[in-house]
Amino acid sequence: MSKIDLAGRVCVVTGASQGLGMTMAEGLAAAGARVTIASPDADNLHHVAERIGKNRCLAVVGDITKREDCARIVARTLETFGDLAVLVNNARYSIPGANRSLLEADPDFWERAVHVNIFGTFLMTHHALPHLLQRKGGRIINITTSLDTMQRERYSPYGVTKAAMEVEAQIWSKDLAGTGITVNSIIPGGACETGRVREQGPSRPGSGLLPMTVMVPPVVWLASDHSEAETGGRYVGKLWDESLPPGEAARRAREAPVLRTADEAS
Repeated sequence: MSKIDLAGRVCVVTGASQGLGMTMAEGLAAAGARVTIASPDADNLHHVAERIGKNRCLAVVGDITKREDCARIVARTLETFGDLAVLVNNARYSIPGANRSLLEADPDFWERAVHVNIFGTFLMTHHALPHLLQRKGGRIINITTSLDTMQRERYSPYGVTKAAMEVEAQIWSKDLAGTGITVNSIIPGGACETGRVREQGPSRPGSGLLPMTVMVPPVVWLASDHSEAETGGRYVGKLWDESLPPGEAARRAREAPVLRTADEAS
């Protein structure tokens, strides 16, 4: 596989104090990028920053549902690294076992999930966009989920909000056509071992869970110059074949968008 070099590239990863966000931030940094990691979880966030290295990673404690926090994440990134080229919208609000059927729904849980997963993703992108437009290029990457999960029985609001994030990516890719800014989404392709904050190893034998590292090759490729012509795509981490050249691996891991036009569906 051709190694992708992200030297000089500055990325922001939200929800990076654990799980997929942590793993993608570490993968981007290992490829040479400088990374701002953001989360309201100060203790774990600083632990992750120490693991990555202070010369390569900036930790900013913040809540993406607050406009002032989104503005501060962007401002601190520009002050520290002098640029911002890649935004990974990974932050989510979900509590194990809290998703319910419509009859059992908790309005407070729904409200918070919508605020973080949908509105927070918009706010963070909205605040990063002026700089991306000024530099005439950049990457916006939304972390979503499989179509089955979006539609699973008794799996809202998580499925609903992830479907909305997918549609955000599709609409924004069209809104930003011709600006040099691409918008894509990545899904793991199955349930991941997302609960561990510290050292992660391979999936437990027989667990049926994917390692969180399945997200690293596609996020590194999307953050790189190799993907500059690709927008509106949806990539599946578990389908990425690292033995192939990155472009071919991306082509094989690309999944049809959740929504299609009438012409595409026919």
